[in-house]
Amino acid sequence: MTAQSNIRAVIETVILTTDTSASLKVLPWILSFLRPYRWRVWGALVFLLIGSLAWLSLGQGVRMIVDEGFLADNAERLNQIILLILALTAISATAVFCRFYLMTWLGEKVSNDIRQLVYKQLLAQSRDFFAKLRTGEVISRFTADSTLLQTVVGSSLSMALRSAVTILGGLLMMAITSWKLTLLVLLAVPLVLVPVGILGRKVRKLARTSQDKVGALGAYVDETLHEIHTVQAYGHEAEDRRQFDGLLSEVLAAASDRIKYRALLISGVMLLSIAAIIGVTWVGAHDVMAGRVSAGQLSAFMFYAVMVAGAAATISEVIGDIQRAVGATERLMELALTPVNICDPEIAQHLPAKVAGNLQLEELDFAYHAGEPVLQQLNISIKAGERVALVGPSGAGKSTLFQLLQRFYLPTAGMIRLDNVDISQLSLAELRAQFALVPQESVIFAGSVLDNVRYGRPDASEAEVIAACEAAYADEFIGELSDGYQTYLGERGVRLSGGQKQRISIARAILADRPVLLLDEATSALDAVSEIKVKQALDRLMVGRTTLVIAHRLATVLNADRILVLDKGRLVASGSHAALLESSELYRKFASLQLLNEQSIPPEDDA
Repeated sequence: MTAQSNIRAVIETVILTTDTSASLKVLPWILSFLRPYRWRVWGALVFLLIGSLAWLSLGQGVRMIVDEGFLADNAERLNQIILLILALTAISATAVFCRFYLMTWLGEKVSNDIRQLVYKQLLAQSRDFFAKLRTGEVISRFTADSTLLQTVVGSSLSMALRSAVTILGGLLMMAITSWKLTLLVLLAVPLVLVPVGILGRKVRKLARTSQDKVGALGAYVDETLHEIHTVQAYGHEAEDRRQFDGLLSEVLAAASDRIKYRALLISGVMLLSIAAIIGVTWVGAHDVMAGRVSAGQLSAFMFYAVMVAGAAATISEVIGDIQRAVGATERLMELALTPVNICDPEIAQHLPAKVAGNLQLEELDFAYHAGEPVLQQLNISIKAGERVALVGPSGAGKSTLFQLLQRFYLPTAGMIRLDNVDISQLSLAELRAQFALVPQESVIFAGSVLDNVRYGRPDASEAEVIAACEAAYADEFIGELSDGYQTYLGERGVRLSGGQKQRISIARAILADRPVLLLDEATSALDAVSEIKVKQALDRLMVGRTTLVIAHRLATVLNADRILVLDKGRLVASGSHAALLESSELYRKFASLQLLNEQSIPPEDDA
């Protein structure tokens, strides 16, 4: 029997109340993470057996002390027996140290490996996956659930294994000492298992409910703290505290039920175990008085009986942890085994060594939900180096088109080609390496200026980063920061203004130096002076590159080679600014509103 088989047998024994279907899924999954460390597993099992055998041998020491020491009135023999017991204790303690170290290490390593797998899987998921599952819930599973599994593998499982060996060994030694008393103990075992059978399943269900409640609480905290500015701006603190208190109450209620049933489980096992020992002791005492067994044999038997009862009580305690671990593992498995719906093709094609940036959209359809089309029958051809502006009302599909170009979503129908290669036949890494994105809401990570700018090119030198920042006119304000390019920008760039964030984002795109630019109104967050500087930088950047711009300002549209007008997911007009003013009513409305907005801005006071 292999080490994994030993572990499987013990886990199946202690998880008596776990649903069979859950066990069949969870056990092989956990064991797959133990398999690479089979020699350490073997070592832990060997030391567990050594320690347990040494501990079980103490029972015979008790018998010898009573029969060969006390009753025989032999002081020299008593001294020898005491030295033997001390030696056995030393062996047991050494084995416990080695077993504890190995099992704890395995718990840490398995937990880390699971976290690594889950994180890798999460990074590969599409945006649709994260739209359905709250980030806080994911974080709760990733941290709290994996920590619980680590505790169980490194500690609770070790206790369960040791207790299982102790029970088996203790029962064997009890049988050798007295068959009659052992049979009485075995008759009491089904009574001890009654609370396990009745209450254990309830504990597991409540454990899963409790973990779900904690996950919901974590998601709420994550959401409110990330949007703390909006929370405080609208004076929503009191309402958030009320909702948080409500979630806390739900967590406490679920935990209270779980704790109550687990306490009943532990106390029931202990009560029935001690009652069985008392009954067996009464029978054994009568056997001693009748001369059927010696006092030493009864003492040894009771020693083993107490060991077995203690081991059973330990198992009843760790069952709750193991039940919770099963629930936690199921939640982690849901993340780790969720299929990735956007992945690399089995045999990927490759783009030319030098990508020109030609884009073709052929009969392109897309819908987030069936029956609710976002893009319909788009046929667009964009030449390499062309500057194309996308205009249209909100919901027209402009941002969705950007997502489809980078394959964050899959088209419902139709095809997108880059340099005449179907992008669905490209690896995601190769495809996305051709696009530099400047979103309307700049993304700043909790790192330094250097880290943020070279996010798309981690190998870029500091000199290259500085050059990109100078081109984006970001160097001037970076120089005023406390530590310059090493300044920590805080979570989501809390230390920067909106315009400064945008210029960092533009510097990132400049440094990435990719053939296709996607600009989601890249100057929208800039003041008038910064906007002029950044537009000059973007004009230089766009030379020789295919550029798609989601435009909300007329000034951006005027610089485009061609303007595409989208409405309700359809391309309704295409042409230059002057041509569209003549041919497209929707575009005339867009242009007139932009002119009206610009004219409504009062001139600065020269006084």
